[in-house]
Amino acid sequence: MTKILFVCHGNICRSPMARFIMENLVKKAGVEEQIKVDSAATSTEEIGNPIYPPARRKLAEHGISCQGHAARQMKKSDYAHYDLLIGMDQANLRNMTRICGGDPEGKIHLLMDYTDRPGQVADPWYTGDFETTYRDVLEGCQGLLNVLREET
Repeated sequence: MTKILFVCHGNICRSPMARFIMENLVKKAGVEEQIKVDSAATSTEEIGNPIYPPARRKLAEHGISCQGHAARQMKKSDYAHYDLLIGMDQANLRNMTRICGGDPEGKIHLLMDYTDRPGQVADPWYTGDFETTYRDVLEGCQGLLNVLREET
């Protein structure tokens, strides 16, 4: 079983979008017993809040539910619990590494590193462009799933 934690700043836009998109892809691929996913924040700003309404609407446009999401902050113990910790941008990676006390096992990665165009997923909280974020997150999740399926 591969356990993945998607991480962004507040856990109300990018990382929950990644979680629910990946869950959808995993279900369609029939590998729910092999891959489990969750999401978290590096900050405390949104703890307990649901997914941000424009992000929820964007997922709903694609038939993806995000029911029951409540933002939570990443904990140091997540490093031992998860096989991969996937951040959305460089600031996330810095904060994830700080929270975990380093990355001795090489578990911390950027989502877009699983695509043909490595880089960062722009934060739609600031850009207002939830469509581009959706497309980037989908592409990253598809790439990650392909890598995981090649490894099995």
